[in-house]
Amino acid sequence: MTYGFTTGSCAAAAAGAAARMLFGGKETDKITIMTPAGIEYHADILDISASQESVSCAVKKFSGDDPDITNGTLIYASVRPVADGRGEVYIKGGKGVGRVTRPGLDQAVGEYAINSVPRQLIKETVSDAMEQYAFTDSIEVTISVPEGEELAKKTFNPRLGIEGGISIIGTSGIVEPMSTKALIDTIRVELNQQKAEGAEEAVVAPGNYGLEFMRDHYGFDLDKAVKCSNFIGDTIDIVKELGFKKMLLCGHIGKLIKVSGGIMNTHSKEADCRMEFMAAAALRAGADAHTALKILDMNTTDEALEYLYEGGLGDKTLSYIHERILFYLNNRAGGAVQIDCVVFSGTGRSCGHF
Repeated sequence: MTYGFTTGSCAAAAAGAAARMLFGGKETDKITIMTPAGIEYHADILDISASQESVSCAVKKFSGDDPDITNGTLIYASVRPVADGRGEVYIKGGKGVGRVTRPGLDQAVGEYAINSVPRQLIKETVSDAMEQYAFTDSIEVTISVPEGEELAKKTFNPRLGIEGGISIIGTSGIVEPMSTKALIDTIRVELNQQKAEGAEEAVVAPGNYGLEFMRDHYGFDLDKAVKCSNFIGDTIDIVKELGFKKMLLCGHIGKLIKVSGGIMNTHSKEADCRMEFMAAAALRAGADAHTALKILDMNTTDEALEYLYEGGLGDKTLSYIHERILFYLNNRAGGAVQIDCVVFSGTGRSCGHF
C-alpha cells in the first residue's frame, strides 16, 4: 500500500517553494519538507508564476492508495512581502478554500478552513526560507484550490458549515491508505498475530484517538491493540473467525455514535447520521423537542454532549448510546464473542469499562 500526502502538506510545500523563489530570484521545480509524521515529502513544483512582488506555484495532491476526491488536484500557494518589520507569516485562503460559518470546527467562524496543523507547517516552511535569506519583514501566504468549490460539493463540508471550497487539513501530513481489502487483510494479520502470541481478548480501536485514550487513561500497552479503521463489522467477523472469545472496542463518540444505529462501516462516505443519533439518544434520555432540534443543528458530537451535560442529561444520554452500541456489536457477534465497549468524548467524558 502506498501512502499519500494531505492538502496541508501540499500547501506547505507550495508555500515554502514560492518563498524560496521570491527570495532567491530563480525558479525551482522541487522541494522537500518534513511532515508532522516524520516522513519527508519530496514535492514537484508546478505552474510557477513570478514577479518582483509575488510568486505563485502549485503542488499536485497525491493520495496514494486512498480513495480521495482531491487526488490529482492542484494546491496553490502565492507569497508576497509585507513591509512591517515583524517577521511574521500571515496565512489566508483564496479561490476554492472554504470559510468556516458554524462553530465547533478547528478554526473560528469567519476564518478560512485551513486547519491548525497545516497552518503551523506552512509557517515553518516559509519561516525557514525567511531565515535562510535573512528576510526580516513579513510574508503573506494565500492558499487556493481552483477546483475546490466544485470538489466541496462532494464532501460533508456544506453540512459542517464550511462554504465556498474545501478544507486544508491533515494532522500527520500523510494520507494513510484506506483500500478496503488491504485494510481488512491488515486487520486480520494483526489480530492473528495477537492470537498467536496468546491473547485471549481482542482489543480494538478505530483509530489513534481510541488508542491514545487507552494508553493515557488505562496505561494500556498499545502493542497489544489493533486499529480497525472504519471496518468495525468486518473486524468482529474476523475476531469470530480467529476464535477470540472476548473483544473490547474503544473509540470516540463521533465514530461510535454511528454504531449505536447499527452502522458497521463508519466511513463518512458510507453513512453519517451522527447528529440524528445524538438527538434520538437525547430524546430517550428525557430531552424535549427544542433540545433535540438544537442538537441537529450542531456540528459535532462533543458539542452536543457538552450541551446535554449542561442540561443535566449527559450521563443518561451517554449511557443510552453505550447500551445501543453494545446491542449492535453483540448482535453482529451472534453470541460467539462477548464484546465490551468504551466510548469517550474529546472533553474526557466516558462510559464503559476497560
